[in-house]
Amino acid sequence: MALSRRKTERLLNLVVCLLATRRYLTAEQIRRAVPGYPDSGEAFKRMFERDKEELRELGVPLEVGSEEETGETGYRIPPHDYELPEIHLTPDETAVLGLAARVWQRAALAEAASGALLKLRAAGIDTSETDSLGIEPRVDTDEPAFPALWEAVKNGHPVAFDYQGVGRTAAARRHVQPWGVISRRGRWYLVGYDTDRQDTRVFRLSRIVGEVAADGPPGSVTVPEGVDIRKIAFERIEAPAEARSATVRLRAGAAQGLRRWASDVRPDGPGWDTARLSFSEAERFAPYLARFGADVVVLDPPDLRDAVIQQLKSVLAGHDR
Repeated sequence: MALSRRKTERLLNLVVCLLATRRYLTAEQIRRAVPGYPDSGEAFKRMFERDKEELRELGVPLEVGSEEETGETGYRIPPHDYELPEIHLTPDETAVLGLAARVWQRAALAEAASGALLKLRAAGIDTSETDSLGIEPRVDTDEPAFPALWEAVKNGHPVAFDYQGVGRTAAARRHVQPWGVISRRGRWYLVGYDTDRQDTRVFRLSRIVGEVAADGPPGSVTVPEGVDIRKIAFERIEAPAEARSATVRLRAGAAQGLRRWASDVRPDGPGWDTARLSFSEAERFAPYLARFGADVVVLDPPDLRDAVIQQLKSVLAGHDR
């Protein structure tokens, strides 16, 4: 239920007013006490009726009654029905809550996690127990696609994005109903239903090119009953990748670590040899190849070559900084 700022302030003032009184307040007393209500009787009556209904929809326990001396109908909110019960947590439970809040350090979840931790402390709950655990967890959400996908999962709307799959030299447009975002071994994945391929798919966020666009109305995506998103993601991620072949040039007398397991090594002009290497994933193999610097040149496949170039550019940018 979306509320305007003016209505939100009026409802908040109404709740505060009805919580603060021990007596039943009549509609006229409420009109005079709560800012934001019109002076006109009919206009006030319609607005007040709508406000009462919205408070009930929000779960606010609005009590209707009357004082004996006046007999007039009035309203109040019993504090004992409105307030949450006192929270009692064991040291282990507070440690887990504090630890969970400290996991999220970046992106859209950092503010929410910090706010939750602050509320725990405001309620008198000491979350410093996490210090005794001796670990400092962190879930890094630097992936540019993460905020948009997180919102899409939360709001239940389809998305569209350009995705460069394994072995692909160019990105292709994908249309997906997002079910969840999963982290595994430092990498982020989207699990959802690919409407173009009519099948469940797992997408690595680092392979999403450009911006993620909304592709349908909120609330139009629901996770099918019985679907285990984590199980789907982990089964796809952990499945053995198909072995692939790469052709590289090696500087003569250098890159001995690669030469030990390279095949079909042949001279290729003055000072260079050509060799074939076996690998599974370009993004995992590229950092290893980049360690050899100018002693290795990837000729094929294109996605491995691009990944190595990107790795070297990242190292260079970090050195410049």
